[in-house]
Amino acid sequence: MRKKAWQLLLAPAGILVLGTGVLELKTYPVLHWEFLPWLLAVIVLSFGVQLFLEHRAPETDPWLFPLVMFFSSIGLIMIARLKPVLFIPQLRWLLIGMLVFCLVIYFADQLWSWLSYQYLLGIACILLLLLPLLIGTDIGGNRNWLVFGPFQVQPSEFSKILIIMFLSSYLADHRNLLTLPSRRFLCLQLPPLRFIAPLLFIWGMAILMFVVARDLGSALLFFGIAILMTYMATGSKSYIFLALSFFVAASAISYALFGHVRVRMAIWLNPWADPDGQAYQIVQSLFAFASGGVWGTGFAHGHPGLIPEVHTDFIFSAIGEEFGLLGVTAVMLGYALLFYRSIRIALSCRTDRQELLAAGCGVVFFLQAFIIIAGVTKFLPLTGVTLPFISYGGSSMVSGFMLLGLLGAIAKKENGNA
Repeated sequence: MRKKAWQLLLAPAGILVLGTGVLELKTYPVLHWEFLPWLLAVIVLSFGVQLFLEHRAPETDPWLFPLVMFFSSIGLIMIARLKPVLFIPQLRWLLIGMLVFCLVIYFADQLWSWLSYQYLLGIACILLLLLPLLIGTDIGGNRNWLVFGPFQVQPSEFSKILIIMFLSSYLADHRNLLTLPSRRFLCLQLPPLRFIAPLLFIWGMAILMFVVARDLGSALLFFGIAILMTYMATGSKSYIFLALSFFVAASAISYALFGHVRVRMAIWLNPWADPDGQAYQIVQSLFAFASGGVWGTGFAHGHPGLIPEVHTDFIFSAIGEEFGLLGVTAVMLGYALLFYRSIRIALSCRTDRQELLAAGCGVVFFLQAFIIIAGVTKFLPLTGVTLPFISYGGSSMVSGFMLLGLLGAIAKKENGNA
């Protein structure tokens, strides 16, 4: 299996070499080979990480790292195509991400002790979410950034790691109480309020992020994580019904009270009413998918640059235009496979905490990809989350590799002790 994993890394390396070669030599000669040392460092380190896994954690799933490198290679060549000035910074973030991945696996034994401090994890998560509301900077209409000189950090990218650690520990410890309801409310079977209060608080924080920070993407992500992990832990549909009722009621109140919520809904329902104004991004995104068709216009032969911020929120639209339906299908199947491998790791776990933590990591990757893909295709209101490992962003890249490291560490722990 390790030999197979080593061979799987040849595909991402080939994508990087061919993609950057095409841009430099034929179609888009603006990189001037300055990226070459960083590109070689990424390729060499990726094989070095695989060697590290063979010796330090041979029990880890052989598909995880090659899959993520496939996403990263697609993202890198698209960023080089769309925003050449950000190509080298993204290469650097990928290098940092791979090092963080190795560190998480190496120090995994120390990380497991953190799960015993579930309420401290919850408090830390809340503090990270509140920081942008208190001292954050508004970028792109969302107040979810902290700016430190030349560096920009998105705390919600790291708070999602804390929330799955908190939920996996809390739900595992209280699973019996949550699955043995003691009271009936309308058609719902629910435990005493004190046991579901943390879940209600998380749902409230998600709504607060939507209304105050105008960050619909993170709100949907955190809300979805809480619902899905609670359902996986309890198997009770009452929690799903309660959560959805809570969300619908809060959304209706927000729609009535806040103008930016009404604007977001209007853009989603009918973007053609203002195609050159507030709905410009989503309209251009739809045009990009239409131009790509099944086969795509060809790499570096489309016009995805017409979409503002195409290298972040709308990079999936650029892939759809230049690689067509086949390209976006390959990407979506890749995320589905990553989720499947995560669930396989979860099902192999012998403890509830590890099981829920592994499943939570898979849920984050799959749900985040679904939210942004649904947004740029107008299936859901447009959101501001990144496409994992593909969109430009240091916070997203590093946090993604931290989650991947947790998955690898869980597989190492469970299979290594088998």
